[in-house]
Amino acid sequence: MSLLRTLGSGLAGACALTLIYEGARRVLADAPRMDILGMRAMARSYNAVGAPTPTPDELFNRTLVGDIAGNALYYSAVGLGGRDGVYLRGAALGLAAGIGAVALPGPLGLGEDASARTPATQAMTIAWYTLGGLAAAATYACLAGTDE
Repeated sequence: MSLLRTLGSGLAGACALTLIYEGARRVLADAPRMDILGMRAMARSYNAVGAPTPTPDELFNRTLVGDIAGNALYYSAVGLGGRDGVYLRGAALGLAAGIGAVALPGPLGLGEDASARTPATQAMTIAWYTLGGLAAAATYACLAGTDE
C-alpha cells in the first residue's frame, strides 16, 4: 500500500501541475509554455536516433503523457520519510523542479522563451511546480491518514 500511496501522490501532483499549465497557457500571455519545451526535447530525441518526428499533434500528446509520467515519478518522492515533514518535502521538491525548469533549458539548448522569457513567466514556473509538490504532499497526507 505504501508504494501505491507514494505513486498516487506523485500522480496527483503531476496532474495538478499539468492542469495549471494547460489552463494558464490558454489565458495568460506570459504563461510558461512547458508544452513547447517538452516538444522541443522530444523532437530532438527523435532526431538523435534518426526517427521521423511525429506530427505536431502527436508530438504534443506524447509530450503530455511523458511530462505527467516523469513528474509523477519525481513528485512521488514526497512520500519518502513518511507523513512527518511531507509538506516541507513537497514544497522543496516543487521549488527545486521550478528553479530547474527556469535555469536549465537555456544551457541545454532548448531555449529560454518557454519558462524564463519574463520575470512573470519565471515566477509562474517556480510557483506552479511548487504547487504541484504541495498537491502531492496533501494527497500523501490524506492517503496516509493515521496509518503512520
